[in-house]
Amino acid sequence: MGGGVHNLKYNLITLIGFIFLLTSCGVSKSLKNQPQFNQSELKIQDRIKVNDTLFTLGKNQLRKNKQGLWELYIKGGPLERGLANGSLTQELLQRQEAIFFSKIKDLVPSKFKQKLLVKFLAWYNRKLYLYIIDEYQTEIYGVSRYAGNQFDDVANDYLRSLYLHGAHDIGHALKDLALVGCSSFAVWGDKSADGNLLIGRNFDFYAGDEFAKEKIVAFVNPDKGYKFMSVTWGGMIGVVSGMNDQGLTVTINAGKSDIPLYAKTPISLVTREILQYASTIDEAINIAKKRKVFVSEAILVGSAKDGKAVSIEVSPNNFGVYEVKNKGELICSNHFQSKAYADDNNNNKQKAESHSQYRHQRLEELLNTKDKVTPEIAVTILRNKEGLKDKEIGYGNEKALNQLLAHHSIVFQPEELKVWVSSNPYQLGEFVCYDLNKVFQKFDPPTGEAGNQNFNKTISEESFNIPKDDFINTQAFVNYERYRKLRHVLHQIIDKKEKASPEFLYDFKRANPNYWEAYALVGEYYFQRGFLAAAKKEFELALTKEVTTIPDKKRIEKRLRRIER
Repeated sequence: MGGGVHNLKYNLITLIGFIFLLTSCGVSKSLKNQPQFNQSELKIQDRIKVNDTLFTLGKNQLRKNKQGLWELYIKGGPLERGLANGSLTQELLQRQEAIFFSKIKDLVPSKFKQKLLVKFLAWYNRKLYLYIIDEYQTEIYGVSRYAGNQFDDVANDYLRSLYLHGAHDIGHALKDLALVGCSSFAVWGDKSADGNLLIGRNFDFYAGDEFAKEKIVAFVNPDKGYKFMSVTWGGMIGVVSGMNDQGLTVTINAGKSDIPLYAKTPISLVTREILQYASTIDEAINIAKKRKVFVSEAILVGSAKDGKAVSIEVSPNNFGVYEVKNKGELICSNHFQSKAYADDNNNNKQKAESHSQYRHQRLEELLNTKDKVTPEIAVTILRNKEGLKDKEIGYGNEKALNQLLAHHSIVFQPEELKVWVSSNPYQLGEFVCYDLNKVFQKFDPPTGEAGNQNFNKTISEESFNIPKDDFINTQAFVNYERYRKLRHVLHQIIDKKEKASPEFLYDFKRANPNYWEAYALVGEYYFQRGFLAAAKKEFELALTKEVTTIPDKKRIEKRLRRIER
């Protein structure tokens, strides 16, 4: 994100903070709210640390596999699950919270404005508890007991945990804080190798490199509903990608939203409810219809029982379901496709100006080159870094399916109850296979033992793992990682109006020569320094590349017009 976007965020937060500092209507009740449960159930148990990568708490367990993924197993009622989750993952939970709030402090460095932001969060989330079902409030409360006290100035542990479950939604409700550009697809019938449903998705939610380092693959065995797995992070009980033991899958893709007046049901808790309580597409639709959301989101639901997938498209004021007829292929990016949104201004603008339509076309193009899709082919598609017609568009371009920033990538075979989860870096590492027919018994063998004593037993299905991408071993990958570091430095130089050497600027562009942004940023540096001829050259070079969005292109053209004047 450029310095101009940073300033826009900064000013927006300041303005909102000043406005809502003056009002506390409805806030005090939400600040005092806590879920109701029998206090005798609130038993804070100590976990057993077997070693640095293995912790147990009764039958609950957290372990780290050799690919670097944390594997979490929790069971029981909502409070029991929450407490076990919090206890086992406490370092991961506190780490993720620190990463998230440090990112906010980077965006809003002023202490005074940070206090305004805290006031705004309390006001904006004043009705949040009214829209989250009691079961999940109780589970979140259990997790929050282990949140630590580092950020008590923001809110108490429980409220902070609630706020963080809505942070994903707020991120793409506020237009300039859009952190998500996900791609997903489903194939079945004559499009998949075995005729059965197969789903792939990239979760391109970016909140900094550190945020994606400690991923958790959670396996949840609730006292009510279906067992399920999801890919998550410390403190998060919602679901962004997951599958239950009935072969029902959910993944989410952000749509374009107006800024809502207050928070309602976080989308990840809607999808969590679907995963826990639905076994068919119709059941998933009924759950989605019941919940009031505060952002626009496409929920790709795959169903082994139905043998197909649909996209449930929800928004604060509309609802639609998109399904394909006589075709075993469904593609989803970041715009809606159902008739319900045909005349939606936000959605039409998203299609026209963003990179969503481009990625949709690229997915269609790649799927058309494959007669039958296997899990291995699905992974190859999700890792694709080129643009339409295999054009070199620069590494990290958001028009690519693989933007080299994904939190995770995932492939499902619902009828076989198999799932493949990517490992770092991005979706380039080994894809680890889990079989839901076996994994819950591996964690919790039906022998009456007090916990799983066979700690050396592998939870994944290693023979089905998909190898890491060879791109990791190339000079191009080394250059891209260097580009990302240099990019951060150049942003700081521009923001602080400092001087960069010609060698630095040359190295920066050479590290990612096909990417428009490299030239646009160097052009911005020259423009700021008053070197207009050099700036003009860089901006014109940027326009010869595949520029990500229409607004990006217009900003460059605006700079060129100013130079001409």
